Amino acid sequence: ITVGGTGKTPLVAWLSNYFSERDVMIAVLTRGYKIDKSDFADEPVLLAKLCPKAKIVISPDRFEGAQKAIAEFGAKLLIMDDGFQHRRLARDVNIVTIDATNPFGCEKLLPAGFLREPVNSLKRADAVVVTHSNQVSQEKIQEIKARISGINPNILFATAVHKPCCAKLIKDETVSLAQLAKKKLYAFCGIGNPDAFFKTLDELALNIVGTRVYNDHHGYTALDIETIASEAKYKQAEMIITTQKDWLKTALLCMEKFDIPIAFLAVGLEFADGQQEITTLIDKAIKII
Repeated sequence: ITVGGTGKTPLVAWLSNYFSERDVMIAVLTRGYKIDKSDFADEPVLLAKLCPKAKIVISPDRFEGAQKAIAEFGAKLLIMDDGFQHRRLARDVNIVTIDATNPFGCEKLLPAGFLREPVNSLKRADAVVVTHSNQVSQEKIQEIKARISGINPNILFATAVHKPCCAKLIKDETVSLAQLAKKKLYAFCGIGNPDAFFKTLDELALNIVGTRVYNDHHGYTALDIETIASEAKYKQAEMIITTQKDWLKTALLCMEKFDIPIAFLAVGLEFADGQQEITTLIDKAIKII
């Protein structure tokens, strides 16, 4: 119910992999952000990387996308990325991600705050996954649960963390977290919740010598690339680190601009608790198919 950075895409990837293991033909429906003349859209590209067995269907009209997924790909299960506000297409299960570090968008609707719709809209949700749960206290988690339970007493809860496993360079070369900790790093990102990314780097005790933040879904320009590269070099960084989404938009398109290796921090959604409740809900959906 808030803009950017809640962990929707990692959850979509987790759900896609869960269903793939059960041999269900999956299609992920996405609007496609920042599609320009080069036909590059960051989230569909990322989804294709994270959900290798799913068909990624890009359409601003989710209903048309759903029809295409069924007619052309024979999809038996449709997962909508960022679809809670899209009521035209009926769902069997509504799962909402809420960022523990800013759960209710400063309590104000856009543009004054970060809420897409009132918090009471959680009445429509079947389950909530509170992400970045390791970045706040347990007391805060309980406060979030109490607030949501007051709105929807029957809602299911789970908590999850974004767990880093390594850094990856071009051609899928892997850098371990131990190796990463020995390097001077320059970090940048253009995501909905940059603080969560930088806090993750801090929790890994990495040596960050410089940072730069861009808006969510930022379309990187040649000047941006030159700025990142020159600042990293000035700070004597040995490697540039970013998110996978930002890496796809910079490293793969502008490798020649970087004299310094650029890597993304590979992270995955990992449930801290409530996974059984979520999987039970999912299993019920499978039986509907």
